[in-house]
Amino acid sequence: MAMTMTGEVMLSATRDVVWAKLNDAEVLKACIPGCEELNKNSDTEFQAVAVTKIGPVKARFKGKVQLTDLDPPNGYRISGEGDGGVAGFAKGGATVTLAEQEGGTLLTYNVEAQIGGKLAQLGQRLVNGAAKKIADEFFKNFAATMQPASA
Repeated sequence: MAMTMTGEVMLSATRDVVWAKLNDAEVLKACIPGCEELNKNSDTEFQAVAVTKIGPVKARFKGKVQLTDLDPPNGYRISGEGDGGVAGFAKGGATVTLAEQEGGTLLTYNVEAQIGGKLAQLGQRLVNGAAKKIADEFFKNFAATMQPASA
């Protein structure tokens, strides 16, 4: 089953700060819903373990994430694939672009993903809704990292 999602989020930080955080494994680990591990293998490759629940299916995905088409601080392409055992698999990618705006940075994303196995049998509406919820939660968490620490 294939799906696409697009969106944008306004962040109250400079493009350089947003770029740095998009490349920081600790920040990403804290923002990804259900992320248990995110280890940086190189400047462009990560190993990840995340647990997610979609409808009645709960899966622990292990996979690789790779950054390509790097254009600092304007954006990159992030792609990955994960194996969730009997629950199935997920693979996909996203193009992320950053644009300076008055008061911060506009982050735009365009995601393409494919899932298979038990997850694909749940039905497109349920899976798309869960994927959008996970994406929204990630960007809400990521936006929160842009807030200045209170004194």
